[in-house]
Amino acid sequence: MQITAKAKNIRMSARKVRLVVDVIRGRDVQTALDQLQQIVRAAALPVRKVLLSALANAQHNFQAEESNLIVQKAYVDQGAQLKRWRPRAFGRAAPIKKHSCHITVVLGEKEEKKSEVRTPAKGWSASGGKSETKSKNKKEKTTKESKK
Repeated sequence: MQITAKAKNIRMSARKVRLVVDVIRGRDVQTALDQLQQIVRAAALPVRKVLLSALANAQHNFQAEESNLIVQKAYVDQGAQLKRWRPRAFGRAAPIKKHSCHITVVLGEKEEKKSEVRTPAKGWSASGGKSETKSKNKKEKTTKESKK
């Protein structure tokens, strides 16, 4: 189940909003809200609103619990640019581009991780290092070669 919320035509640069969105991606909803509360950036407010909207969608439409939800996807797309002109010296004009963006947050349910029993690869011990038999064989070979 994927719950989506979007905010379109937010009058901020997509590059600036992406810095905030990268912080919450992959986190559970409550942690993401706490993070957004602490971030001191203007982009944190619209991202928080979109996250709260997605949470409200999940609770109202799917009767999902907040504790079971994570931010599965969160991305920012570039929106339209307002083109303005700034007067410059000698009667010239310089262009100004006022950027906007679209914020999308997708919530999903937490998946319980199944613990896999992994067997060690050949030549490696279960403790994580090289097996003792191989290292002993190498030491014996080096000592034999040095004696010759």
